[in-house]
Amino acid sequence: MVDFSPIYAEIVLVAFAVAIPAVYYLTKSDRVLSAVSLVGIAASIALVLLFWFDGSQPVTLEGGLLRMDAFSAIFKLVFLSVAFYVVLASSRYVQGERHVAEYYTLILMATVGMMIVASSLDLITLFIGIELASLSSYALVGFRKKDKKGAEAATKYFIIGAISSAIALYGISLLYGIAGSTLFTDIGAAVGGMNGMDPVIYLALGLLIAGFGFKVAIVPFHMWAPDVYEGAPTTVTSLLAASSKKMGFVALFKVFLIGLIAIRVEWQFVIAIVAVATMTLGNVVAISQTNIKRMLAYSSIAQAGYILIVLPIGTEYALAGGIFHIITHAFMKGGAFMIVATLSTVAIGETLSDYKGLGKRSPLMAFSMMLLLFSLAGLPPLAGFASKFVLFSSAVDVSVAPVGNWVVWLAVAGVLNSALSLYYYVRVIKYMYVEKGPTEKLKLPRSMVLAVLITVIATIVIGLYPGPVIDACQQAARAFFP
Repeated sequence: MVDFSPIYAEIVLVAFAVAIPAVYYLTKSDRVLSAVSLVGIAASIALVLLFWFDGSQPVTLEGGLLRMDAFSAIFKLVFLSVAFYVVLASSRYVQGERHVAEYYTLILMATVGMMIVASSLDLITLFIGIELASLSSYALVGFRKKDKKGAEAATKYFIIGAISSAIALYGISLLYGIAGSTLFTDIGAAVGGMNGMDPVIYLALGLLIAGFGFKVAIVPFHMWAPDVYEGAPTTVTSLLAASSKKMGFVALFKVFLIGLIAIRVEWQFVIAIVAVATMTLGNVVAISQTNIKRMLAYSSIAQAGYILIVLPIGTEYALAGGIFHIITHAFMKGGAFMIVATLSTVAIGETLSDYKGLGKRSPLMAFSMMLLLFSLAGLPPLAGFASKFVLFSSAVDVSVAPVGNWVVWLAVAGVLNSALSLYYYVRVIKYMYVEKGPTEKLKLPRSMVLAVLITVIATIVIGLYPGPVIDACQQAARAFFP
């Protein structure tokens, strides 16, 4: 008898995703679809939490391709939490649109793909999860077919996503040729037992960095992100920035810190340089942006650079810091995009000048945006400060060893870039509170305001009480490095 307990949450979510079109056929109600989707997500969250509080003992699906452990559980909770507030906001954001049933189904299926990636022990299941999430995301970006920007964004995203998948798959095939297996542990053993470096390994490394680099938008594979984030429906942009990108980091962690950890000396300097270049370019280019979605997109690229430093450091403490920052970023960046989506429902545009006087027109949205931006910059006592402190201190911790003293510069680069990012975040706050604009009050959809409040409350609470989250991240890191 096969034990399906490692994928109970995925099974429940797939069942709800398949049922949604039938529910719409019977009810013809957008709100019912949103409610059904939220119930499905909540049920999946409950199953993951049940596993967590039941002791988090690893359970592997028969065949050894998927495993439920503390590492996969914490990422599943991140993906499900993002899906929850995105669906909650979407109940009003896509109300009256065509193909609403397909919209919710695609969100749930994208989340299932991300959850498969979190549980995968094998390159093939990892790739299948990535493709399930990616194909769903391509359709979501082009959801509004008559929107020219959305159609252009979906086309770019599809073409670049297909190319990156092909590149990654070629790298995977080379690793299979070297190891004779697609299991991460088998690849690690095969690579570690090699006498000298096979030139094919270098080619595989380059292909995997490029293929997965596109997924997480690191330099120089970042060019698609600003256009796609700007053109997509803003709730979908929130899903991409807060959830889909994190799936890419899970893939990078598993491939490089398990499959290729034995040859870390061959790739750690390259990835360290890419990390610094990514955070620097993202912040520098964000300064010149006048469209708030593009500014947040470049900020998201910079945040990817911060998380990427986990790979060259490669310690359990660094991984815990990376997981912690992924959790906080899912609420900070997702919440910022949620605010943009909420304001767009009352005809507030996406340029910085459209936010003039927002502090008087909608004090709650302006205050929420200010808190989220300050948290993204890493100011205490918000969540972004706590997660950046743990992440950057992991570089300092490794630099104490003589062989790792160069790693401290990753922390220095992160701190300097965080200070630089404060400039363009404060500029948004200046527009909201200092610049004069319209004064009439805004009446905003309650469901979207609630979605924003979820992200803001999480950002504040995690910042004030980071201990339990840090403990959970450390538990996840220990499960990753058994």
